[in-house]
Amino acid sequence: MPVSEAQKDIISQHMHQLLEKRDWPKTICPSEVARALSTSELVQLEAETWRDAMPDIRKVVWELRDRGEVEVLQKGEVTDTSLENIHGPIRVRYKREGE
Repeated sequence: MPVSEAQKDIISQHMHQLLEKRDWPKTICPSEVARALSTSELVQLEAETWRDAMPDIRKVVWELRDRGEVEVLQKGEVTDTSLENIHGPIRVRYKREGE
């Protein structure tokens, strides 16, 4: 199911707030974004629990990556694997300026 612009805004806002608190090369886990969602935000995302919001959060992560805003890391290395082919835990960080 596609993520609406309003839903993307909710997710992106939390993601940027978390990322801005971390100096490069520190990362966040997408689950930190999910756990930061309020009950009303979960309702807007059509999620009952933070875990239910994870697929949409991952979609937004990949959109931000495709726009060059963030990097996705797996096992400490930047990955260019597609969302459909990624398996296991990931981390996210802002892309370093000038790269």
